[in-house]
Formats: sequence, C-alpha cells, structure tokens
Amino acid sequence: MPWCDTCSRFWNPPSMGSGGECPTCGRVIVEVKEQAQPRVPWHFWLLLIALVIYLGFRAYQGVMWLLH
Repeated sequence: MPWCDTCSRFWNPPSMGSGGECPTCGRVIVEVKEQAQPRVPWHFWLLLIALVIYLGFRAYQGVMWLLH
C-alpha cells in the first residue's frame, strides 16, 4: 500500500488518482504501470465455436424441413 509522507497516511490504489497521486495533497506517491487487458479464456472460445456449429446445424435442419 502506498504511503504519503505529507499526509502521513496509507492509500489504497483505487482511492488514489489516475496518475498515482495522493487524493489529499496531490503529490505523486506511486508509479502507475499500465495493466494488460485480461485475455478471454480458452473455454469461452470453445463454447462459441460449439454454439456456431449447433446453430448452423439447426438452420440446416430448418431449411431441409421447409423444402420437404
């Protein structure tokens, strides 16, 4: 947790400013690193592919049902 010497207080990262500054005095107390975007889990892509295959098959069945 970042410590501000001027205010004599610990600060949570979410309560600090976007640049890592103290909300009370405005002094920069921590370097802000860019956070990487979270990746989509592999099982989401698997579910998406399975859904596309299933809906494609059901559309095929619907077209064949209409033709007969």
